[in-house]
Amino acid sequence: MRFTLATLTALWFVGLQGVSANAAQQFSIHADLSDAARGLMRAKLSIPVSAGPLTLVYPQWIPGDHGPTGPITDLSGIKFTANGKPVAWRRDLTDMYALHLDIPKGVESIDAEIEYLAPSTSEADAPSTSSQLAVLNWNLVTLFPQGSDAAKITVEPSVTLPANWNFGCSMETASSPSKDGTIRFKPTTLEMLIDHPLIAAKHFKQLDLTPGAEPPHVIDVGADSDAALAISAERLKAYQRVPAEYAALFGSRHYERYHFLLALSDRLGVNGLEHHECSDNRAAERSLIDDDVFADFATLLTHEYFHSWNGKYRRPKRLLSPDYQQPMQDDLLWVYEGLTEYYGDVMAARTGLWKPEEYREHIAAIAANLSERKGRTWRPLQDTADMASKLYRSSRQWSMRRRGVDYYDEGDLIWLEADTLIRQKSGGTKSLDDFCRAFYGEGSGGAAPQESKPSVVTYEAADVFTALNQVLPYDWKAFFTERLTSLAPEPPIGGITQGGYKLTYSAKPNKMIESGSKANKRIDLRESLGLVLSNDEGEHAVIDVVPDSPADKAGVGPGMKLLAVNGRKFDDDLLKDAIAATPSSKKVELLFENASYYWTAKLDYDGGPRAPHLERAGEAPDLIEKIIAPRVK
Repeated sequence: MRFTLATLTALWFVGLQGVSANAAQQFSIHADLSDAARGLMRAKLSIPVSAGPLTLVYPQWIPGDHGPTGPITDLSGIKFTANGKPVAWRRDLTDMYALHLDIPKGVESIDAEIEYLAPSTSEADAPSTSSQLAVLNWNLVTLFPQGSDAAKITVEPSVTLPANWNFGCSMETASSPSKDGTIRFKPTTLEMLIDHPLIAAKHFKQLDLTPGAEPPHVIDVGADSDAALAISAERLKAYQRVPAEYAALFGSRHYERYHFLLALSDRLGVNGLEHHECSDNRAAERSLIDDDVFADFATLLTHEYFHSWNGKYRRPKRLLSPDYQQPMQDDLLWVYEGLTEYYGDVMAARTGLWKPEEYREHIAAIAANLSERKGRTWRPLQDTADMASKLYRSSRQWSMRRRGVDYYDEGDLIWLEADTLIRQKSGGTKSLDDFCRAFYGEGSGGAAPQESKPSVVTYEAADVFTALNQVLPYDWKAFFTERLTSLAPEPPIGGITQGGYKLTYSAKPNKMIESGSKANKRIDLRESLGLVLSNDEGEHAVIDVVPDSPADKAGVGPGMKLLAVNGRKFDDDLLKDAIAATPSSKKVELLFENASYYWTAKLDYDGGPRAPHLERAGEAPDLIEKIIAPRVK
């Protein structure tokens, strides 16, 4: 069934008590980023009201975050006035996202002033600013009447930028920037405003991916330096293939323009958030220009772009929260995120952002990593989705025992298995691409190729199984149920074996593991000693330990700091040399600091350097090669 965004929210609010009479009226939001360089975002709002009690709410359940992540503790400086006079407020005692006011007689609108205190590290909520750039997600500086239909609130948005900063955004501007750096956008709904973030930066570049074509596709890059913007012609050409490959996959689009917002800063961390007509992408400063780092980064934009179809246009029914207060249910994230992870990787290879061997090394790496997650013997994959709102914020420590949001990587393997199965049983005449075109594109019952306005078509798991059966008759419900509920110690690698490969290990480094280690500042020894260490500014603390590994058996735990290797002060090369010598030494001695005490761990190990790879298996057809082959010449 097809709905527009407005219809979906209107249906949800039928029967909702206390809907604001002002919901259909217009208000304004002006965001001021002039102090963003030190982590302050300010906003002024004008909100239509009527006399009597009023409750304003701050967005809590943010689409794409899969949890109640609205950073209410960072909302500051709250002041309300009406006709120039202060209006008192008090927070609700059970709902921290709600503020109660009493509006005096004769008042038709109130003015609000608020600040958002952007965190400076990723230890709390994701940072949104550095000294050189800022990403404005409008939910950070928004208040609106409780019970409102966000699709019916019309907003006049505007933003003031720091001097000499440029910006990128998929919203249409209403006028040229004013002398004080203020940009005014055309009126839109509050729902669409929150769906259209903005990037602003001193070092800024716009990359046109479809020159002269409609709809336009651009990458708006803001960085901490001009050097970070120097993308090579070859790499830009690969990105220019992205819109065409997606058009070949889906056969239709549902947006009027698409902007990849890309913030390159070592301060903002690595993250991506999907939207209908854009995506908010954040990565290390040198992601576009350092080949080693780029290999780890390459799938971020292709992943978030796939979400425009899978997650924004077609969305699990229980992932709707029209007022940003209704809790979401994450049980279908194995489709929402798992399928997106699969195609984000496949599309990186089809477009040339990855070489074929990089794709294969990535698949080997995630298969090996999942086999070390012993938490899979007690927590089924479905539970990682059901509990996603908590697991996203769980510590990296002990993640091998706990499991995390594994429906990304394990979903990647499961959908690879589904793809190779379809190809095998259909004799190569069908593939998962056919499912994508039918479910998300021309055959989805939603937007026809000529339609471009954002809309939502919801689905349940049964709809996924039905659509897959139309491509290849098979018991797809049993296929996915088995993999979602399994407590087997090994991950599903049927896609690897059906694809014509086998998982092997050797002393040869895995390029993608090396790239991830460099990009994320860690030392990854999971396949040998069973350790993952931080390598950030000389802080060599243990991040996690693989259960039943040499490190685990020796008593090593997260948080311990590595000081020395075999009696010598630690450095990276010394540790590598010690591991390389283990076939003869049979052990490695590591000196740790554990909560102000020193302790030497003796690790029994004789395997030397060890990394996973995919190796061709016999005469079986190379289906993986066919999967990642370009569709557009």
